[in-house]
Amino acid sequence: AEREVVLVSKDINLRIKARALGLVTEDYRSDRVVEDLDVLLTGRIELDDETWSAMGEGMTVEEIKKEEGGHGSNYHVQWPEEMELPNLNDFVVLPGDRQVALRCVSVDDKRRVHLQDIHSYRTSRHAVWGVQARNLEQNIAMNLLMDANLDIVSILGLAGSGKTLLALASGLHQTLDMGIYDRILVTRATVPMGQDIGYLPGTEKEKMEPWMGAISDNLSLLLGDDFTVLGELGQYNIEVAALSFARGRTFTRTWLIVDEAQNLTPHQMKTLVTRMGEGSKIIILGNNAQIDTPYLTAHTNGLSMAVTRFAGWPYAGHITLKASERSRLAARAAEVL
Repeated sequence: AEREVVLVSKDINLRIKARALGLVTEDYRSDRVVEDLDVLLTGRIELDDETWSAMGEGMTVEEIKKEEGGHGSNYHVQWPEEMELPNLNDFVVLPGDRQVALRCVSVDDKRRVHLQDIHSYRTSRHAVWGVQARNLEQNIAMNLLMDANLDIVSILGLAGSGKTLLALASGLHQTLDMGIYDRILVTRATVPMGQDIGYLPGTEKEKMEPWMGAISDNLSLLLGDDFTVLGELGQYNIEVAALSFARGRTFTRTWLIVDEAQNLTPHQMKTLVTRMGEGSKIIILGNNAQIDTPYLTAHTNGLSMAVTRFAGWPYAGHITLKASERSRLAARAAEVL
């Protein structure tokens, strides 16, 4: 019997040429961390009026006592059989124009779901380091970032959706104002967009400065006239580190921001997450539509792996930001380009 010859390669150019010659080609699939991007978690579940009304029939509500440090209300609802159960720390968005979201605190074996009110960071009174949430998704992200009980928070979002700004503002507040963490550490994969300009001169910090433009821009907004260059980060307990030097280190009481995480391999992501020590929190930021390395896809990168593998863990949270708040031009470009 004749055997079909299949060419397996990650080189898309080679696969196209082979198909033109009549060969059967396939991508290398064993490195995939997620098979279907359509099921990649968003961190939120939107309910329609009919579903929420059905839940309301068997709902019990109890107020959270202020002396216990809480606020708002607890809601215990029966989750419909036809709907997939929410993960812990998912957010349920109620129908209506008020944009109310409740956080999933627990799920029992009888599909009874415990939902809880969340803080509102959408007013100047409750702004964090001068930053307030501009939409529901940003408010959800700030609830995750400001929750010291979470060890890992992943935020996906379009360009201009506020990922880096929210992470820095929350980190500055909890490091400098609250003293929960001793320092803020920022790192990212040094992968160029488009053609590389070659090696960069100087020390490690000097080499990292061009890669940290987004961090510098956001810090200028947060720190105002007090901040000019990345060289002054020490007085704000902020450090910038190259991803290459993470192996072997242990980060204790550290607010670690991993920017542009879509360009990290699963191995690099594992290396970073396993460096986290006691009292630390890792914030993973990225956008799968902006992968700059030819060797990674949204199916195989470290960002998708982290979002998928930590889903439902009580000390992990995730949200996908959809709205661009940078400018009306940036928002339009995200839609049409």
